[in-house]
Amino acid sequence: MADMSPLFRRATAKSPRDRLVTLIRKPGCHLCDDAQIVIEKVCGELGVPWEQKDITQDSRLHDQYWEQIPVVLVDGAQHTFWRVNEDRLRKALTS
Repeated sequence: MADMSPLFRRATAKSPRDRLVTLIRKPGCHLCDDAQIVIEKVCGELGVPWEQKDITQDSRLHDQYWEQIPVVLVDGAQHTFWRVNEDRLRKALTS
């Protein structure tokens, strides 16, 4: 198997602890608060690190995401916006 082409090898799944969830939010946003509750729960259960970024403090994030707040990124790629589905986030972090 060591001689098998990389094309045919399965990619090794990342451990949840090697993932990063980013919540892009703004102050006073009730949907952002709801998203944070889901992220804290799922990431806490799986041991996944997470961070939050405030669009009012970052013009690039503001320009990119202001219509979609809250936005959730997994490993830097957009996972969802507005509402965070707990099961969908868990699946993204464990597959």
